[in-house]
Formats: sequence, C-alpha cells, structure tokens
Amino acid sequence: MMEYLFTEAVQRALAEAVTWSSSPTSPELEAPALLLGLLAESECRAAIVLDTHGVTPERVLERWPRLARHPKRYPAWDPKECPENAHSEGIGVTLFAGDIHASLAEVCHRMSGYQWPLVLATEHLLLGLASAEHEVSAWLGDLGVDADEIEEAIRQWHGPESVVKDWPSLTRKPGGMLSTPASPGPAHAISPEQGGPRPGPACHDRMATLRAIDAAANRAQEGLRVVEDYVRFALDDRHLTGHLKQLRHELAQVLKSYPLADRLAARETQADVGTVLSSPTEAYRRDAAGVLSANFIRLQEGLRSLEEFGKVLDEAAAARLKQLRYRAYTLHRAVQITTSSLNRLRHARLYVLLDGGPSTDGFAAVARALVEAGVHAIQLRDKQLEDRVLLERARALHAVLRPAGVLFLMNDRPDLAVLASADGVHVGQEELAVKDVRAIVGPKALIGVSTHSIEQARQAVLDGADYLGVGPTFPSGTKQFDAFPGPELLRAVAAEIRLPAFAIGGITADNLPQVLEAGMGRIAVGQAVTHAADPAAAARALLARLPGPWPAPPAE
Repeated sequence: MMEYLFTEAVQRALAEAVTWSSSPTSPELEAPALLLGLLAESECRAAIVLDTHGVTPERVLERWPRLARHPKRYPAWDPKECPENAHSEGIGVTLFAGDIHASLAEVCHRMSGYQWPLVLATEHLLLGLASAEHEVSAWLGDLGVDADEIEEAIRQWHGPESVVKDWPSLTRKPGGMLSTPASPGPAHAISPEQGGPRPGPACHDRMATLRAIDAAANRAQEGLRVVEDYVRFALDDRHLTGHLKQLRHELAQVLKSYPLADRLAARETQADVGTVLSSPTEAYRRDAAGVLSANFIRLQEGLRSLEEFGKVLDEAAAARLKQLRYRAYTLHRAVQITTSSLNRLRHARLYVLLDGGPSTDGFAAVARALVEAGVHAIQLRDKQLEDRVLLERARALHAVLRPAGVLFLMNDRPDLAVLASADGVHVGQEELAVKDVRAIVGPKALIGVSTHSIEQARQAVLDGADYLGVGPTFPSGTKQFDAFPGPELLRAVAAEIRLPAFAIGGITADNLPQVLEAGMGRIAVGQAVTHAADPAAAARALLARLPGPWPAPPAE
C-alpha cells in the first residue's frame, strides 16, 4: 500500500475531518468530511480557494446533512485498539473511503511529473477532491471549483516539475507495506487500507503489463468509436450517442492513469505475435448491425483486459474501468433493443386501447373490425373486469389478432400476458419495473413503458423498454392527469430518441396535425376510435393521415 506524506496543515485538517462522519461507528473518512477539515484550516490555500467560491461549512452540511460531529470517534490513539493496518502520527484515521482513494489517485496522476515522494499539502487534497469522479467533485464543479485551475496554481506555487519514469524512491517493507525515505519539511506518512498508484513490478514485467494495457486500450477505444458511429449514423439516436460519447471521454480520462508516453515506449507492434494471427470472421461483416455487434464485444473485451492488467499499476483506475465496463453492458442492451424494436415495430403506426366490453363476443367483434380497418396493435386495458373474465377476453383477443399478424399487448398484467400468449405487456410509472416484467414474460415479449417526461423516456431506454408511450399529450376521458406535457414532450422525445414511441393522451383527428408537427408518427388512441359511431371508419381515417412504414434500420 502507498504511504502518503502529509504536511502539518493536512494533518490538522485530517484530525478535524475525522470528527465528522455519517456514522459514529464508521472507521472510514469520507470526502465531504475532508472538505470540513480543510475549511477548518482557514489560512491554508485550500480553504482560501474554497472561500472564493462560497464554500462554507454551512453549505457543506446543507449538502450532506447525514454528516454529524462525533468528536469521540477516536478518543485516544492506540494502534492496538484501532483497525488493522492503522499507521499515523497522531491522526485518528486510518481507513479512507472510496471517494478519498479516488481523490488521492487523481492527485498522484496529475502530479506524476514531480519527484516522488511528494509531500501532499492542503491544495493537493483539494485538487484530488475537485478532479475525481464522485459526489463531492460534482458539487464543487457546480460551484465553479475547477481542477485544472487548481493544478496550474499548484505548479506555480511549487515550481517546475522534475520528471521521473518510475517510483524509485519507494521500497517495500515486510508485510507488503511501502516505505518512502524521509523528505525535507514537516511531514508524516499515513497508510490507507487500499492505495492508489503504486510502484510498478520489475522492469520486464512492467513493460509486458504496459504492452497489454496499450493493446487493450486501443481495442476498447477503437471498438467504442465504431459503436458510437453506428448509433450516430445508422440509428440517428442522439440520446444513446450522447451516452457513448460520455463513455469515450471518461475512458480517455481514466487512461491518463497509464501515461501514453509509457505505453508507446512499451509498444512493439512489429514484434507482436498477435498481429499475424487472424480468423476468417475478422475479414467479413454481413451488414452494419454485424459491425455493431462485433465492436460492442471488442469494447467489452478491451475494458476487461484493461481492468485486469490495470490492477497491477493502479487499482483505483482499474476500479473505474470496471464501472465503465458495466455501463458498456447497459448501453449494448439499449442499442440492441432499439435496433430490434425498430424492425419489429416498423409497420406499427396506429395502436388502439380497447376495454373488455360487456361480452366476449361483442369484444371480439370490435377487435375483428379494427383488424380489418388496418390497426397495427391493440392493447387490452380494463381495470374493472375480474381476473378470470379479463383472461377470457385476452385469449379471445389473441385468437383474433394472431392470425392477422396484429400485435396484442396486455396492460399492466405480465402474468395474464403470458397466460394469453400476448406479444407483450405495457406498464406505467407506478407499475412493475421493466426488469421485473422481463423476468415474467421472458426475452422475446415486447415491453412498453408510459413516460411523462424526457427524463423518464431516457431512463426507460436504459432500463430495456422495447417501445415508449409518450404523454399525456391532450386531456382525455380515459385517464385523468394533473398536468399535460403536451406536444413539447413529443418534440423532445422525437429529437433525441429512436426507440419506437407512440404519442398518447386525447389524440383525435382534429389535433393529430399537432402530433405530426412535433415529429411523432406513431399514436396510441382509445376513445377516438372505440367511442366512435363506426370504430373501423375512425381507425381508417386516422391511418390515412399517418406516415407510411419507416425504412428498415440495418438488419439485426
């Protein structure tokens, strides 16, 4: 583990910080508490910078009300009574929470050009808090605390850097601890439970590790760029393109923990045995969707390899790579479902919500009339019928729709959807989550989600929904709402989300032009069709004004 050298001002700040905690029994020092510790040293550079941005103890406690003062959390410094691996010079803290580990890792990365060991002052800790990826850094960023400006100020305060290629001043003590030679100035060492960047392995092994990291980094970045290009140009999906772009930028930031200069020095493309190995599938892609699939796999494999080899040189960076890999999995699902749903729902433009009616025969007759009129999807939505009767209607609807190739969706009830062999189920914001519905209906069924804001629509895409219901657009007699996001929400969804979306809520032949003008070419209606004197004629009139089938996206 890394031993960090701290100035006396930092030691006093840490001593103050450990009196604040979200739990009196927690042994970990958290980043918000460290902010309070730095502010307590009112004459230090960190406190002065924070003061210029309006950061006060009161604002910190307002932002993190869970923090409470526990001055007796460490009543006496006794190594025998403190957690294992506790080492300090009078500082009652030994275990750093993950946010402080990330902050210290950022400091080590940004200050890597200085001769090691570096004595960390309050400004270094503030730099780490402002540049790592956690809630404190995000909050400081919102207040205008800029990590790059702090870093530039530190370089002015401490003079030009002295570049070193490794950590030669560190030696390993028995038991795996790391020791640094004494450095000038009043400073003491503290050993966290888990270190940030640490000295590399032997030279040959380090070069091999760097080669593996370099290759994996190239693989992940190249794969991610190809995936982003597909989503941008083939799907034209601004929402998912934004997520992929953010992932690409964060990957580039993490890779700074493994400096490009070192990676290039270790790179041996001409001597790499892997460059002459290939398989027949590498030279062939069936279509653009095949390019997408191959490069999502390439991205995930690259991230995994990066994570594993990265642990050798920087555990904190490897942990961040792990989280990026998990996000890549989520985005893979969202992109794949968007592509699949665009194909499955390519012809679906008119979606009718139908209640169970007073009799099964009458219900089936209405369904047949709608099928003959050309309706593309029918949802059985009835809150009044008993379960047995509702299941009877569902099975009757399946018998009418399946031979005609019209989609059958069940409202809110994934259990009845399975029993009636429905094509899918639709749920609202208060019903079961997509994850739970999927566990019931299986991988093939469609899952639709009602969304009432752009944030809900974005989340439904990431949750794995196959299509969206967007509204309510206008007041209707079917369902009551306190607010109506209206055509503006349709416009927002149409502008950034390609997952099939149906405008819903009070849509009629009269207000349909507003829906189309907002960029929404799919609609879901209830009473506009079912309460019409001639439901089939009303359906045909709406269909005549809707756009034709969309061009098929790249094949799955």
